[in-house]
Amino acid sequence: MTSPAGEGRTEGALDPAIAARLKRNEDGLIAAVAQQHDTGRVLMMAWMDEEALRRTLHSRQATYYSRSRARHWVKGESSGNTQYVREVRLDCDGDTVLLLVEQTGPACHTGAPDCFEADVLLRPESTPPAA
Repeated sequence: MTSPAGEGRTEGALDPAIAARLKRNEDGLIAAVAQQHDTGRVLMMAWMDEEALRRTLHSRQATYYSRSRARHWVKGESSGNTQYVREVRLDCDGDTVLLLVEQTGPACHTGAPDCFEADVLLRPESTPPAA
């Protein structure tokens, strides 16, 4: 049995087997979705590059790439609202990672519990349509 990705790695580049599976956008980034590990609540979406993913796998602290600041950032480094990463999964296409996290404090920079609170575009119907 192989060990989880990144486990036991301390320095250097991202594991080549993982790096080879990543499908990056034109900016070299992949989407990262953070989900609360115990409730399944989707908290936020951010971007990662290879280095952010490597740092996350090594430290278990969610590390993202800020397009606006053109630098890496650890979730909670200024707010204190951290994400301890319990598990990381790569989707079947290799273009999105799912971080199962233990969120401390609100996940959204607005102070909301998650980034999907403000704008509900379609609400559930009271009765589903007939098939």
